[in-house]
This record gives sequence, structure tokens and C-alpha cells, in this order.
Amino acid sequence: MKALVKIQSEIVREIRRFLFKKGFLEVLPPLFDEVTDPGIRRAKFFEIEFYGKSYKLMSALTVHKQILASHFGKIFSFCPCFRKEDKKARYTKRHLAQFWQVEVEIPYASYEDAMKLVERLVQSVCKHVKEKCRKELKVLKSDLKVPSLPFPRIKHEDAVRIARKLGRKAYWEKELPWEAEKALSLHFKQPFFIFLYPAGSRGFYEKIESRKSLSFDLIYDSGFGEGCSGSERECEYEKILKKIKGTHLEKSKWYLDSIKKLKPSSGFGIGLERLTRYICKLPSIEKATLFPRIPGG
Repeated sequence: MKALVKIQSEIVREIRRFLFKKGFLEVLPPLFDEVTDPGIRRAKFFEIEFYGKSYKLMSALTVHKQILASHFGKIFSFCPCFRKEDKKARYTKRHLAQFWQVEVEIPYASYEDAMKLVERLVQSVCKHVKEKCRKELKVLKSDLKVPSLPFPRIKHEDAVRIARKLGRKAYWEKELPWEAEKALSLHFKQPFFIFLYPAGSRGFYEKIESRKSLSFDLIYDSGFGEGCSGSERECEYEKILKKIKGTHLEKSKWYLDSIKKLKPSSGFGIGLERLTRYICKLPSIEKATLFPRIPGG
């Protein structure tokens, strides 16, 4: 555990160094708010009472960081995230009910720009840890390799074809099921992107063009699976209003007022524990944190 904590500390140090050098501003996230990211893939929210009103613990900083980037420019944050996952999620070895996410948002950037930043950041972190934590990697028996650039890029439709050839169920109109994603992860020898998901299969904030979501996932190799999700953001007020129908966001005056003057942007979130697990080659995600909170309790 000492080796793990040392490595995780260096991961955080290098993420900050890398993003500061690129001109990003670090912002502190709220721990709870009346609004948070509703696109958490069938998980539910944890809620608390605060002076007689119900608030949601942050599930991700997505809706906040788009607003923040419109005012402050390039921003990032280390955000604590809380998601009431189904108890079955614990058996994937890749889900926590409480975790940290590196949230990044870039004004006037495309999703391709965001993908380029992700791969350079991940490569830089791997290189830094390999140089600074040789002893700790040896203790953990991690054969960490620094991935080469650019990372392979696979359109969602091609990922479906590959998954089917590998004997896994996958669908044109949906995100990949975990078993299909895992098969693809085992198929590749370094991290890679799946991009251009079908419209309607992802979060409301993702921009749509030609019935495609301008979004991506970073998939770690060797069976570790998805470690980062990102997209080009929808910033037109009327389109956002239509997409948030039926969610808690449409009831928040603060949120509705804040999105009236959004600037175009792209962003992503990298799970800190998933990145730690990948670098340290850990068998399960709960090994990647000092105080694991597991789905189902």
C-alpha cells in the first residue's frame, strides 16, 4: 500500500504539472449541489439534506465545468464523485461508489483536440511514474510500458464489428456492453480510443452531427477497460432544453440561467483510481484507493 500511495501521489503531481504547463487553471469542485451530471449509466445519486433542502452529491463535474470554462477558459479539477451503482457492478472489479475524477474542459476545442490532450497526458503520466517510481513498480510487480503516440482510434461501428468477431454481443445503436469492451481491451497491446458513438447512446451534453455523438472513450489495454470519457459539448440553449426534459436539471433556475451564454467547448474525465489500477496492474479497483467504497456496501 505504501508503494501504491507513492505512485498515486506521483500520478496526481504529473497531471497537475502537465496541465499547468498547458495553461490550465485548477478550480475546486463542490461536494454537493442541486444539479450534477445525470448521464451516469443507470447508476443513481446519493442525496443529503442541507438546511431543509435535498442536494445531490457530485456524480461528476460535467455540467459545472462546461459553465466554468465559458468564463475562465481552460480549466481542470480533481472532483470527488459518488454514484449508487447496482451491487452487481462490484463484480466487474472496475467500479467504486466513491472515486476521484480528473475533470478537464477546453473552450473552442473539438473532440479530436480533447483526444490529443488525453493521449499526451496519459503518456506523460506513465513516463513520469516509470522514471520516479521504479522501486514501487517492482514491489507491485507492474511491467508498466510507456504507450506510443498516437493511440489507435476506432469508430464505434468498427468496434462493434471487432467485438462480434471476438464472439461478444455488441450493438450498432448502443454503447458496448462490458464483456465486449473487455474483449477489445484484451485484444489491444496499448491504450486506444473508441469514438463517434451513435446519437442518443450517451449524455445529453454531447454534440450530435450526422446522427453521431462527437464523443470518445479511452480504453486501457490488457483487460483494464474504459478509463476516460469525453466529448464535444452541446452549447445551444434550445437544444439543451430539449435534451434535459425529464431530468432534475430542468428544475434548477441556477443551471438554466447559467447555460444561456455557453461557449463551444470539449472536455473529458479521467478516473484517478482506474488510471492508478492500470499503471500498477492491480487485480481490482478497490486496491487502488486507501478507503474503498464498494457498490452495494
